Amino acid sequence: MRQLAAILFADMTGYTALMQENEQLARAKRKRLKDVLEVLVEKHNGKTIQYYGDGSLSIFSSAIDSVTCAVDIQRELKRDLTVDLRIGIHTGDVIIEDEAIYGDGVNLASRIESLAAPGSILISEKVFDEIKNQADIQWRELGYFEMKNVKKPVRVYAIANSGIVVPDRAELQGKTRQPVNRLAVLPFVNMSADPENEYFSDGITEELLNALTKVDGLQVTSRTSAFAFKGKNVDIRDIGIQLNVDKVLEGSVRKAGNRVRITAQLINAADGYHLWSENYDRNLTDIFEVQDEISNIISNKLRENLSSSPQAAQLVKSPPARNTEAYTAYLKGLHFANKVTPNDTRKAIECFQQAVELEPNYALAYAKLAMAYSGLGASGQMLPRTAFERAHGYAGKALQLDSTVAEGHIAKGGIYLLYDWNWQLAYDALQRALQLNPGATAAYELLSLYYIQTEQKDKAVEVMEKAVKLDPLSATANQSLGKMYIFAERYDDAIKQANKILEIDPQMRASLELKAWATGMKGDWESALKLFEEIHRLTNHPLKGLMGVGYAHARLGHNENALECIRKIEQQQAENPDAVLDADLVGIWLALGDTEKAFYHISQCVEKRIAPIGLFLEYPAFKGLRNDPRLLALRDKVNAHS
Repeated sequence: MRQLAAILFADMTGYTALMQENEQLARAKRKRLKDVLEVLVEKHNGKTIQYYGDGSLSIFSSAIDSVTCAVDIQRELKRDLTVDLRIGIHTGDVIIEDEAIYGDGVNLASRIESLAAPGSILISEKVFDEIKNQADIQWRELGYFEMKNVKKPVRVYAIANSGIVVPDRAELQGKTRQPVNRLAVLPFVNMSADPENEYFSDGITEELLNALTKVDGLQVTSRTSAFAFKGKNVDIRDIGIQLNVDKVLEGSVRKAGNRVRITAQLINAADGYHLWSENYDRNLTDIFEVQDEISNIISNKLRENLSSSPQAAQLVKSPPARNTEAYTAYLKGLHFANKVTPNDTRKAIECFQQAVELEPNYALAYAKLAMAYSGLGASGQMLPRTAFERAHGYAGKALQLDSTVAEGHIAKGGIYLLYDWNWQLAYDALQRALQLNPGATAAYELLSLYYIQTEQKDKAVEVMEKAVKLDPLSATANQSLGKMYIFAERYDDAIKQANKILEIDPQMRASLELKAWATGMKGDWESALKLFEEIHRLTNHPLKGLMGVGYAHARLGHNENALECIRKIEQQQAENPDAVLDADLVGIWLALGDTEKAFYHISQCVEKRIAPIGLFLEYPAFKGLRNDPRLLALRDKVNAHS
């Protein structure tokens, strides 16, 4: 019989040694453990499946019941004849046959229990998701651990209720294989008198981060997750836990005139111990050598934990002419591009344009120009024909100058996927980008859309789950994973993903929209409408953010309200002819039952090349069109072109 269960492993510590020293006491403690388990497991609606020597395996239908039972067990065993017990809990599918129990969940629960300290209760992330909002259950995150016969690192939490032992992560390190080649590069602090130099310190950080990703065997946390700690006073040990790294590089930059001082230090995340630090006082003309020097020192400091042989090659690629004005313009462009708003993207384009005018062979600046234009074209903020044709030219120039620039391949992959509709070329370009930079979140996001377009939804989810593990605090990566859950019709997972992002930023419109669609698709359009109306309010514009509002009104039978949303979207289109809003109109007309108008606007999307047709066919909101022969014919036409 197969069932979903919370699996609780409990194991006495020191039993074997105690049997050799005092067999009578050991047997008395084992009997006490069994007596306590029999009473409390049944009290909390569980069932003990196996007793084995000095331990047991119990299952529960509720994760909350399993944890409260574990707390009661540990407290009870501290009374009278004390028993030192380790407990590990995980939820998963199990198979029960003839009073024997099998399944991957059983193996993982056992691994987590073996990691525990006497008197502690350790739980997996799946259990944590079930208990985290329970006011009477306290917890503390211990971070990720790599366990024997478990493919992926496991995120572990300790129950921290009164009377329960909460082990320090350092206590557990000897019990499992630890990640020894993972590094986070925190944003270098701007120590300059002028706050405008913030772009410079951020740029130095990003350049170092990109250089270190090229060190064979070293896994570097992506920029977005590392920059989540910018301006925050967070303990290095907590950063190590949240980012699943064992070393952290931090520093500061002070720029004055043509001089720059860079301070860098490498810290052991487990205990905050400083492994190395150095100051560099240089002219700006030497900035590229400084970056390369720091990168090589860091890679050599970590070399003992890496499998690769020493590298003699330069890690930081600098513009051939070493034009510091071009580099400064490029760093300003990065500063604006990372804000990910249409206005800031346009500012970034101006900066990157200035960089390539000053340094015509600046491959990375051309690649960033291509990515910026692709973003504007894909979001409908610029006519796709204009945006993607410019992106094509800049990406081609970047790759002509330097074919090892991952961003150039990402830009090409995006163009092939979202504008040219050449699926194979898109796939090849994105795979090449990931070979050059395995932590490139943007490449994973585009690759997930490729899998949706080619009707491989499970792979789309899988690729974004991998991206989120590499970049756990990235709002865009988490957002993209949520979208893939919606495509896969895993609405509860999408809502969970949206809530995770909203805990960080309660007013993030994209995450509210993700939650709204998932809520509506589950059938609760009343609640979805309230979320969509909040999204519209946050746009602070009477004509923007209305697609979801109109769709929800239509699904609720409020046809006049839905038609009013259509009128406002059409007014916005008239006022901003460079925008492409047909995709917004598709959904509302479809929800109103007018497939003629819905198909007309899909045809316009195809003509204007705003999105691949497969994304319409596969998105659950457009289910009503999946069997429309006109749409299928349009898809076949597009695929034949690709």
